[in-house]
Amino acid sequence: MADIKADATHQQSLTVTETGVQEEEKPKLNKTKRVASLDIFRGLTVALMVFVDDVGEDWPMIGHAPWNGCNLADFVMPFFLFIVGMAIALALKRIPNWLMAIKKVILRTLKLLFWGLLLQGGFSHAPDELTYGVDMKKIRWCGILQRIALAYLVVALIEISTIRAQPKDLSPSRFSIFKLYCWQWLVGACVLIVYLAVIYGTYVPDWQFTVHNVDSADFGKILTVACNVRGKLDPPCNAVGYIDREVLGINHMYQHPAWKRSKACTKQSPYKGPFWIDAPSWCWAPFEPEGILSSISAILSTIIGVHFGHVLIHMKGHSSRLTHWVAMGFALLILGITLHFTDAIPLNKQLYTFSYVCVTSGAAALVFSAFYILVDIWKLKYLFLPLEWIGMNAMLVYVMAAEGIFAGFINGWYYDDPHNTLVYWIQKHIFIGVWHSRRVGILLYVIFAEILFWGIVSGILHWLGIYWKL
Repeated sequence: MADIKADATHQQSLTVTETGVQEEEKPKLNKTKRVASLDIFRGLTVALMVFVDDVGEDWPMIGHAPWNGCNLADFVMPFFLFIVGMAIALALKRIPNWLMAIKKVILRTLKLLFWGLLLQGGFSHAPDELTYGVDMKKIRWCGILQRIALAYLVVALIEISTIRAQPKDLSPSRFSIFKLYCWQWLVGACVLIVYLAVIYGTYVPDWQFTVHNVDSADFGKILTVACNVRGKLDPPCNAVGYIDREVLGINHMYQHPAWKRSKACTKQSPYKGPFWIDAPSWCWAPFEPEGILSSISAILSTIIGVHFGHVLIHMKGHSSRLTHWVAMGFALLILGITLHFTDAIPLNKQLYTFSYVCVTSGAAALVFSAFYILVDIWKLKYLFLPLEWIGMNAMLVYVMAAEGIFAGFINGWYYDDPHNTLVYWIQKHIFIGVWHSRRVGILLYVIFAEILFWGIVSGILHWLGIYWKL
């Protein structure tokens, strides 16, 4: 996903001394080391993405929620954005050259956009379809890396423009760190106000689309979705989808949204399956889960991550950092869950609602805090070495494993039949056949033949000093 490896490189000049104070590395001074918990958290997030992508179809409680709700897969994107935010704070703590920093940020953003279009725009059909190329009339403009590029660009530029005005020492006041970086929170408040105003204030008219799914009896027909409403958060008539249809064009949106597994569409919900005979027309329609308005809301996750990076920089001891992180993590969790269960604002990844931002950012805060305790305080890093290696070469693992490029290459070498490949043989005979269960076999295949495999590969590359940097 995301500025994944770019963020890893951000950390390279930042270390934690034995007293716990964040400092820049200086040659020939006391030996220092990286904040290993951030590498491990990044590695966990990449591994989690591989896991949910390849297991979610057989285990729907692991895959994305069809609409409202929050499954395991729905934590991946906010975790990445949280990590991006922390890395921004660490990388830009001291800026030797203001213009050089802006240049690097813009260049990295362009790289992310390029890889995002290449990997998720439709050009690559890995791992199962042995074809490539995309009809430019149907290219998907948005995606995971594109969303992270936007959040990274906005938050990094804010950090660059305000960091020189910040004092080096933090006052003893409990809320001084919030005052110190008030501009970031002001931008976050503006983002939230704009998002809420647009999502609840935009009028959504009726809309039409052409059915491109060959499995539909309505293939080739133009269907109409009745809306004529304002402020709705249901699948067919929300402002997020409306803005994407108007700006991006409906042919340039994601063609397989999770809502196709909702109860309104399929009798086998939350699994994939044939639609009801009287399923509403929007079940066949595209929807962009990484669209324009939801990506603007996603900036909030990165701003929260930046704040946690600021805490790491300015607070001098482990206990003060953990107290702040854990308290804020629980506060965000409670706020998000309250908004969801009071029906004020539902948890929804595809709309990237405010309650979703709170719950997922709170979870990220607590998971990172746990790694910080285990790794940077209790020195148990060796327990998580595969995750650390993945985190240090995250872009490689994302492209090769999460996007299926390596599996697509392996599948390109088959015997007699395109489905008779090494990947298929390993799945069938070593995992599924042994356990006599596709669900359990695929689960173990992903853990051992994908995640652990790429952990070992990343470890070898780390030993050789080879990293894929953006």
